[in-house]
Amino acid sequence: MRMKHVQCNGVARQRGDIVAFLAGCALFAALIISQPAAALDVSHWQKKDETSSMAIDHAKWADILEAYLVPDDDGVSRFDYGAVRDADRAKLKAYLADLQAVTVTSLNQDEQFAYWMNLYNALTIDVVLDHYPVRSIRNISLSGFFSIGPWKAPLVTVEGQDLSLDDIEHGILRALWRDPRIHYGVNCASIGCPNLQPQPFSADTVHEVLDQAAREYVNHSRGARIENGRLKVSSIYSWFKEDFGNNDAGVIAHLTQYANDDLKAKLADISRVNGYDYDWTLNDVE
Repeated sequence: MRMKHVQCNGVARQRGDIVAFLAGCALFAALIISQPAAALDVSHWQKKDETSSMAIDHAKWADILEAYLVPDDDGVSRFDYGAVRDADRAKLKAYLADLQAVTVTSLNQDEQFAYWMNLYNALTIDVVLDHYPVRSIRNISLSGFFSIGPWKAPLVTVEGQDLSLDDIEHGILRALWRDPRIHYGVNCASIGCPNLQPQPFSADTVHEVLDQAAREYVNHSRGARIENGRLKVSSIYSWFKEDFGNNDAGVIAHLTQYANDDLKAKLADISRVNGYDYDWTLNDVE
């Protein structure tokens, strides 16, 4: 009996070690995911000109989205990477070059908001196409042997600053706008991510489109679902919990804000999040 007790304690300790290890990995991953490059001059990107009426031309990006973004019956929009023609690859590269030539700080705030999200999404598609075929964007390593994904590698130069995807998302968009809807606007080329929107963001529609994107994701099983009275949500709400009130109550309040009537009624009886998940499979056409 004593030996059995010791073995059980050993198993318990092993399980505890495993749980602690996984928790540490999750924390480490969250820190990696949510950090811009240390050299990013965030103060530079605070500049804006609210008197400016300049509008950026996103027609090339609109053409790409129209040609290759495919809404599926399961509510997931997929991108047909394998079908992209050479001429459209060149068009995407030209669009990214156009955006890098823009003096972003001379734009008004909403024009900047749309600019950064379009740049992020077009750049993500471009990176995947450069390495296609690939099962997941996490398999694309651009910044060292131990790196996961392309997010930390400098990929574009805007106003003399070399920027990575992390710089754009975390160092500029999240840092300066502090709007949780950003997570529904930027797309990481994965099934678990909120859908890539079918049209480019624009200053006139950016807030309306983000509201709609939030509703679509929250009311899809990727965003939130209740199984046997237990709430399971996207890992986005764990990785970036600080953007959603920094606790379960804040996450639930955010979900309720965008939930349809059925989900809202179910959330009224929920007080905590019971699980997180995320599908990193490439959002490729099947």
